[in-house]
Amino acid sequence: MKPRYVVDTNVLIAASAMDSDSPVARDATPDDPDLRMQVWEWLSAFQNSPSRMVLDGQGEIEKEYANKLGFNDYGRQMVIHKWSTCAVDLVDILFDDDGYAYLNENLAALIHDTSDRKFVAAALAAIDGCGECLIANSGDTDWYDWEEVLRTVGVEVEQIIPEWSRQKWLEKQSN
Repeated sequence: MKPRYVVDTNVLIAASAMDSDSPVARDATPDDPDLRMQVWEWLSAFQNSPSRMVLDGQGEIEKEYANKLGFNDYGRQMVIHKWSTCAVDLVDILFDDDGYAYLNENLAALIHDTSDRKFVAAALAAIDGCGECLIANSGDTDWYDWEEVLRTVGVEVEQIIPEWSRQKWLEKQSN
């Protein structure tokens, strides 16, 4: 584990989907229970590690978590645990009138999924103010589209199930 992470919502959803009674189970990516277990294991290790969770002080990342997960879902409970153990770094990021995080022009042109901009902005702010910070991802293939440029600005993406996500990205590229 690295010192701090911005956790993409898809990680919390996939880990929460290990509970077949969770409403998120039907919509989680990946479908394979073994891969979901790998994501759950990563999130459990993160929860129990000294690694810190990075959230924006404006609450937009947590708002997305709350929109996608129920209060009792494992992903939300993990966030609460990080809060309760004082293992959260809050960073300030700017948002436009539509609620999307501001990025420099080059990054904004690249990060076409506007809802992911807050994760990039939070990682950049954390790196600037706290030190090393990665973005954790499990099911969103877009991060592969952006990885080279993100690396040039110091942002790394930790792919939790790279054998699956890279294959999905390659399939998407061939279509």
